[in-house]
Amino acid sequence: MAKLREGDQIPSFELENQDGKLVKIKERIGKPMVIYFYPKDDTPGCTKEACSFRDSYEAFTDIGCEVFGISGDSVEKHKQFQQKHNLPFQLLADKGNLVRKQFGVPTNLLGLIPGRVTYIVDQSGKIIKVFNSQTAVNKHVSEALEALRNS
Repeated sequence: MAKLREGDQIPSFELENQDGKLVKIKERIGKPMVIYFYPKDDTPGCTKEACSFRDSYEAFTDIGCEVFGISGDSVEKHKQFQQKHNLPFQLLADKGNLVRKQFGVPTNLLGLIPGRVTYIVDQSGKIIKVFNSQTAVNKHVSEALEALRNS
């Protein structure tokens, strides 16, 4: 699928969260969302990014926004990662990276590392901002909050 851009509607998908519960994204339409794709649980950059979202989580909930982290890791790995770092948001297990492919998230480093891309979505399910940076892990939060405040 082609890479999703600002103005595109997010695709419908269902993934299990860290507790093994099915999250149907269409049921979340009606409130803003941050959907961030990251390479792997418990790696330095991904931990830093997740903890950055954790530390700013109240700023997201104050504006009625849900945060979802998505990687190809298993439900069990997500549960361990969430508990270890006290993450207050849901981590979704994208087995086979099918949702990553639906969004058109690019890979980096010769296709060896899954990309790190954040999609900021308005209450109608439309993407209002895309932020793609493998290395500026803390900027994903500031870019998302800025886009939500300006929408």
